Amino acid sequence: SIVLSERESQVLNGFAKGLSIPQIAAQHYIAPSTVKTHTQRLYEKLGVSDRAAAVAEGMRRRLIQ
Repeated sequence: SIVLSERESQVLNGFAKGLSIPQIAAQHYIAPSTVKTHTQRLYEKLGVSDRAAAVAEGMRRRLIQ
C-alpha cells in the first residue's frame, strides 16, 4: 500500500475539495512552490499525471478523508 506524507495527504485532500495550489499553500502556510513539489511526489506515488486522476486514485485507495 502507498504511504503519503502528511503534506502529500494535505495536498490530495485540497485537490479533492477543489482548491488551487495557491489556496492549499495559504491554508497550510507554505509556499506554492512547496505545494508543487508535494504534488509531483504525490503523482509519482499514485502513478498519475494530473489532479483529477490523483483525486480519483486517492478515492479508490481510500486516501481522501
